[in-house]
Amino acid sequence: MPARRLLGWDAAIIVVALLAVALSSALVDGFGTTRNAGYLVLDLLPIALLALPMTFVVITGEIDLSVASTLGLTSAVLGALWDAGLPIETIMPLCVLLGALLGAVNGLFVTVFKLPSLAVTIGTMALFRGLAFVVLGDSAVADYPASFTGWVTGSSGGVPNVLLPLVLLAVAFTVVLHATPVGRAVHAAGAGQEAARFSGIRVDRLKFWLYVTSGAVAGLAGVLWTLRYSSARADNGAGLELAVVAAVLLGGVSIFGGRGAMPGVLAGVLLLGTLQSALRLSDVTNEALNIVTGALLVVSVLLPNLLRAATRRRAGPTTGRPSAPATTP
Repeated sequence: MPARRLLGWDAAIIVVALLAVALSSALVDGFGTTRNAGYLVLDLLPIALLALPMTFVVITGEIDLSVASTLGLTSAVLGALWDAGLPIETIMPLCVLLGALLGAVNGLFVTVFKLPSLAVTIGTMALFRGLAFVVLGDSAVADYPASFTGWVTGSSGGVPNVLLPLVLLAVAFTVVLHATPVGRAVHAAGAGQEAARFSGIRVDRLKFWLYVTSGAVAGLAGVLWTLRYSSARADNGAGLELAVVAAVLLGGVSIFGGRGAMPGVLAGVLLLGTLQSALRLSDVTNEALNIVTGALLVVSVLLPNLLRAATRRRAGPTTGRPSAPATTP
């Protein structure tokens, strides 16, 4: 990752996120407690998980708005299979596999049929959510093994159990994005698909597997969501895609593709989660929370582009090589 990234938007978001944590701890009653820190990690878990592959997808110039519906459908399938008597150890990998298959559906439409990812994933967002209600209806399935639900919600030595696997996944995605040929291909595909293809990058195959990864991680998030609340419902995770996209864009990933870094995205997740937690502790309504999330989404798109435009104006017009004088016959 270029050092200049850490001197720009990424550094600013990291500083703002840390300031938000410090100010919330000082000003909001109950925010700085160990108990609330555990809840904050659990609240951030699905957003952070979904944001990791979403970062790759958006850098390539695409988007996946179906992640929350994939979470909901895998949660509904988990509940239906558990209600049918299957062991939870078998159901969990099946849900991750289902998420990967749903991601492959998105990837197929985007890379093979060349449909816009925005239109495709809006459609599958509605499709997958509708299938979740077909599978489970309006009912809920509960009573999962205490050993699994207790691990997801529990902690060891004051550290939430889910924090370690989340950190390991974040490190793995960060290394892949910034220190491997796959990461360089992702940035190249977002900067210019034709140039990337001429460079030997198989752009369509890359995007397809990114959608598969996004779906698999959403399936994992569906499992963890269900075990955290000990409830499988068809509407689990509804509306979560807005928070995920807001965190990714707030972290400095360009909505037009080609630019983005994982440290900024993780800071964006922390900032969004901190604001939501502080507002909930201040008895702010869910409608107000949605307003804050939407406002951050607009700011995350508008502000970086305004800053880049201001930088270009200060730099002034570029002067090219003077053209050769015209010759007369």
